[in-house]
Amino acid sequence: MMSKTLKSLLVAVFSILMVFFYNVSLAQPDQEKEHKKLDPAKIIMEHVSDGHEFHFTTVGGHPVTIPLPVIVYTQAKGFTVFMSSAFEHGAVVHEGLRLLNEGFMEENKLNEVKDAKGQPAFKEGKIYAVGADGLPDADIKVYDFSLTRNATQLIISLILLTWLMVGVAKQYQKGQGVKTAPSGFQNAVEPVITFVRDEVGKPNLGHRYEKYMPYLLTVFFFILINNLVGLIPGTANVSGNIAFTAVLGIISFIVILFSSNKHYWGHIVNPPVPALIKVIMVPIEIMGIFTKPFALIIRLFANMISGHIIILSFIILIFIFGAMNTGLGWGTSPLFVLFSVFIYLLEILVAFIQAFIFANLTAVFIGQAFEGGHDDGNGHHTPEDAIIV
Repeated sequence: MMSKTLKSLLVAVFSILMVFFYNVSLAQPDQEKEHKKLDPAKIIMEHVSDGHEFHFTTVGGHPVTIPLPVIVYTQAKGFTVFMSSAFEHGAVVHEGLRLLNEGFMEENKLNEVKDAKGQPAFKEGKIYAVGADGLPDADIKVYDFSLTRNATQLIISLILLTWLMVGVAKQYQKGQGVKTAPSGFQNAVEPVITFVRDEVGKPNLGHRYEKYMPYLLTVFFFILINNLVGLIPGTANVSGNIAFTAVLGIISFIVILFSSNKHYWGHIVNPPVPALIKVIMVPIEIMGIFTKPFALIIRLFANMISGHIIILSFIILIFIFGAMNTGLGWGTSPLFVLFSVFIYLLEILVAFIQAFIFANLTAVFIGQAFEGGHDDGNGHHTPEDAIIV
């Protein structure tokens, strides 16, 4: 039974990957006709970066997408709201605005235009106001408040989290799971909540763990849901966006600071070391205050984006070898597909691990803050190096 389930899962993942990267296979003949080289870096960045639509595949040269709301403000027109499909993937001007695509930028040599600082004046995928000639004008400020792919998926994940957890809470209020055994999704969530409480909250926060459990559980499940949703082909990799992880890190940083006491700050500004060593230790301790949230931010960001890049790299290798030799491309494709499926399945495990590590490290840092960085809530020594993995 387990073998059949695993085979079915592999077939499903394989099918999804083929649909997801079908647009790459269709794009290759066009590139060969135009004598253009395959640009792996560009393809990868297009898939992991933000955008104004959810792009799933390309059929017959026509992209299959879900357009998203465009909300922009210009001094001349004020706020303008419409769907991104009005741009027709950057082919037309709408409401005096244009979404720059690769073809338009190359045709008008916009890649060569620099600003006063010597930086590129125009960026692909950005919205610009256009002049009478239909070309974008970098001097006209356009403030973009659009619901991009990342922002939309973040809202969806938040709604999903609220809906699932409120449903579980209502079941407990009715006595299910208290007087009787939990059932359904509640039965799946309860062991996870217990695990976070027993393995994250209690060991690091001691008797104060109940005060911080709502935040730790919210962070854990919010990251987990975003990690898992980001694994669905065509969706955005929100957890692999540095802005997303930065906000979570800053919130944890604020919680850590508000949990600190005089012993914590006394250890930083007046560490128990000889006077000459204090000159070195005080700046290091102050720097340590900021490196903790920075570690949370970079760890989650790097781990979640790297898996997506590896999967994309394996798929692109098929077309790189195919461009060298057709037989070589077909011969190596099963191997690279298997590698992609393996990394994809590994990413599901990583989604859980990274949510746990973020919550765990946050608890460790909070525990250090209200106990001066040496003891947990029960007065026991907590070896930080043994926890941070």
